[in-house]
Amino acid sequence: MVKELNNITAENKHQTATLEKGENDISYISSGELDYTDIIAMGKGLNVISEFFDVNAAAIINKANISAVALGKSLEDALQKAIDSNPIDYMNSVLVVSSEVNSDIAKLLENTNKIAAPKFTPNAEELLAKKGVTYVKINTPLKDYKKFLSESIKITPFGILKQTPNMSELNKDTFKILSKTKPTVEQIEDAVFAWKISKHANSRAIVIAKDLCTVAISQGLGASSAEYALDFSCDSSKDAIMAMDLPAAIHDINVAAQGRISTIIAPSAAADVINMADKYNMVLITTGITNALYS
Repeated sequence: MVKELNNITAENKHQTATLEKGENDISYISSGELDYTDIIAMGKGLNVISEFFDVNAAAIINKANISAVALGKSLEDALQKAIDSNPIDYMNSVLVVSSEVNSDIAKLLENTNKIAAPKFTPNAEELLAKKGVTYVKINTPLKDYKKFLSESIKITPFGILKQTPNMSELNKDTFKILSKTKPTVEQIEDAVFAWKISKHANSRAIVIAKDLCTVAISQGLGASSAEYALDFSCDSSKDAIMAMDLPAAIHDINVAAQGRISTIIAPSAAADVINMADKYNMVLITTGITNALYS
């Protein structure tokens, strides 16, 4: 396999970094230099957006964290919803979207942003260039993106860790509604949407979503993750969905009830957890799939 080694700007000034490209990488064209953190963020964003390749989707990635994701009637609608849900992390963020970027979308970006998309109109490219926004055209079709995912490699003092990519998908045989209260079609759609995002967030992930837009994303905070997400969402958590990447516990149900969450989707739940959900007339869905991501 022929490989190309390129020097890139490292995460910190006292470090050096290279990008090694091979024949099996996705095809892309960048209007400017991408540094170490840009590449990590765009990879994370593409992992998320590839879940929604056939609809208008927008993801905001700040460093290596998923900050906001939304679907919309148009790409501009999706991006605006994502920005409104987390305007702070939108600053200095990397954006990854599922469809063509036009000048209306380009107007929403600042020179502190970078954006990746399958297509850009000439007017959008011109406007982004004037603003000093680096834009990346992803030539590989998003519907084929997962075919290019390879095993992750981490070098540790104990040796080299290798792991196959997370290709989990919801299965009708393990997807179960355990609560007495049954979900509406809209709640199921939001639950699946939130689950797909939690799949790519760092453990212990809590994704609160409503109307196909994230309200809050908490990750890597241990037992306090649910409280953090609900504090961030404030009143927006009312009637929203809470997706978890670990089995639901009674504590999670109690915290969700305080935030007036309507539905929880989790890998599994014990009998006492189901009873607690029924006490609050809450919908409880289990997937049979644990997606904890430690990175």
